[in-house]
Amino acid sequence: MTRTIALLLCLVTIAATARDMRDFAQIGRFEQANMELNMQRNDGKRVVLMGNSITEHWVEMRPDFFAQNRLIGRGISGQTSQEMLVRFRPDVINLKPKVVVICAGTNDIAENAGPYREENTVGNIETMLIMAKQAKVKVVLASVPPCDHYVWRPEIDNVPEKIASLNRRLQALAKKYKATWLDYFTPLVADDGRALNPAYGDDGVHPNMAGYAIMEQTLLPVLKKLR
Repeated sequence: MTRTIALLLCLVTIAATARDMRDFAQIGRFEQANMELNMQRNDGKRVVLMGNSITEHWVEMRPDFFAQNRLIGRGISGQTSQEMLVRFRPDVINLKPKVVVICAGTNDIAENAGPYREENTVGNIETMLIMAKQAKVKVVLASVPPCDHYVWRPEIDNVPEKIASLNRRLQALAKKYKATWLDYFTPLVADDGRALNPAYGDDGVHPNMAGYAIMEQTLLPVLKKLR
């Protein structure tokens, strides 16, 4: 009996893993929420925040901020720009927002989905900008926030240099596609110009409440102009 139960648990785990592999970008994560949102009246002022754990934790830690400012959080922890691109249509375009705020790239550098190639990351984000432009959605392209190491990938080297290089490319993309550039890096960086200011984050990567307060102060004036 014990062996039978163990075998069944193993099969369940394998099946769950297989399902995850089939939906590697987690398109199903917000499927129900998107359906419910699209059943509501669209006032033409929707703003979607597309991102990774930095966006996801923001929604979790500051739900009132999102509710009061009518922001739609579509962040999934650990995601790279490739995964965000796969779900960009269901989680952004199909919601018919007026504005999308894209914050992507740090997990690419952390090599969450394989070796980091800056050109691929830039290409993924550029495709999102093209899709948004075709759908007449205004784009706010955010910089990668500061970080000098990844706690889950300590072997990744030259992190600040990679972030600086990617941010230069992303800022150029924003200019090319007439998107609004949103600089989270400068107000969050430590005095060394490389790391996340310890006052604004506890693990060197993710903002804390004080860090999110800074991001909110940076984001809201931009949205006010675009809505």
